[in-house]
Amino acid sequence: MKKWIQHKTDAFNTKSMNTKWLHYGVLFSLGGLLLLSCKVTQPYNAPAVSNNLYRDIATTDTTTLATLPWNQLFTDTILQRLIAEGINRNPNLQIAYTRVQSAEAYYQQSRAAFSPTLNSNAGVTASKLSSAQGVSTRTTATQYQLGLSSAWEIDIWGRLRSSQRASLADLLQTEAAARAVQTGLVASIANYYFTLLALDQQLTITQQTVSYWDTTVQTMRALKEAARVTEAAVVQSEAQRYAAEVTIPDLNQNIRETENALRILLGDAPSGIDRSQLQNQASPVVLQTGVPSQLLSNRPDVQQAEQAYRYAFELTNVARTYFYPALTITGSAGLAALSPLKLFNATSLAASIGASLTQPIFNQRQNRTRLIVAQAQQQEALLNFQNTLLTAGQEVSDALSLFETAQQKTAIRSNQITALEQSVAYSQELLRNGFATYTEVITAQQSLLQARLGSVNDRLQQLQATVNLYRSLGGGWR
Repeated sequence: MKKWIQHKTDAFNTKSMNTKWLHYGVLFSLGGLLLLSCKVTQPYNAPAVSNNLYRDIATTDTTTLATLPWNQLFTDTILQRLIAEGINRNPNLQIAYTRVQSAEAYYQQSRAAFSPTLNSNAGVTASKLSSAQGVSTRTTATQYQLGLSSAWEIDIWGRLRSSQRASLADLLQTEAAARAVQTGLVASIANYYFTLLALDQQLTITQQTVSYWDTTVQTMRALKEAARVTEAAVVQSEAQRYAAEVTIPDLNQNIRETENALRILLGDAPSGIDRSQLQNQASPVVLQTGVPSQLLSNRPDVQQAEQAYRYAFELTNVARTYFYPALTITGSAGLAALSPLKLFNATSLAASIGASLTQPIFNQRQNRTRLIVAQAQQQEALLNFQNTLLTAGQEVSDALSLFETAQQKTAIRSNQITALEQSVAYSQELLRNGFATYTEVITAQQSLLQARLGSVNDRLQQLQATVNLYRSLGGGWR
């Protein structure tokens, strides 16, 4: 008896030891899989941003115009109201917001992929066997089923995690795209508004010039009656008066078209626009650009391109995981019986649980193709990001140069207008006294008109350069 007890004890200890080593083996295998899974997917690193994107600008000052809210940059209250209306009602911006909602739904779905699925099922199956298959004399059967089934994929290689990160990058990309639409919208509204003010000013100048020409024509007629000039001088002055007047319909048409275009941006039907005057507009004295690396945090299209690269990067990680086995745990529980009356008996209870490990061996090169395509798309997204950065740097550089050019032209144009005003006054006085010809008067007045119209364009150029720089730096969405 003692030997039998000792034998049973040794057997139990041996079995316990084997079970312990089996547990250790399972844990060691799982640990090895986890370590190996860390090498399957790669961690994401944001691409570098060069600090040499802006031409002839070397600064470490991080103060930038982009962080200024649009209602602080644009102090015209009418323009502020128009921009607010555009943000609330512009159709393209509303479309961008709906795309964000779709991306948010896909991201929430990617998060739910970590949870097991659960399905309920109820059914009736009627079957008939051949006489050779029948058991005893029974060849027909009707089975009633009611139960639950579940499946859970264990994310060993990080496929689900990479898919979730890809969905998050897609969401962030869509949000950045919506911000890019808003920055473009704010800039377009401001540029159209300033264009309207410039056209108004040019229309006023042209109308005043026509009035001046009326005075000149009267002067020429008086001088002709005094035999100081010929009829040719009178006719020439009338022709110049009509040449100035004929531009007024075109200016009115341009004003009307610009108003209609601005109304469309506001989400309205074409109509007039309330506005102030060009001379009441203020622009920043100093345009601060910050450093180029701030484009990644300020400029929406750069953010969009960076998130597109991250999305492609994570899809490459997903493609790598398809080369490794997938572990899925399945389970089901329910009731099954050959009669509806017996369906809810205790003997009708049925349940199962299982695990499957699926290793791809040959699937017509799909996994390799998926990885090659994902890597190519990742490289394409990286190149697109780099190109977006270069374009952003170009736009900032161009806007700064345009602003400086407009400032230089404004100072020169002011001197030109002063000189031409004196030239017109002197030539008219000399003509009355017989020391100048009518062509000198006509030439001086033509030059003065062009200079005044040019000064309006210079001011518009300066204002639009400020708007373009603001948008190029990423301002307008805060």
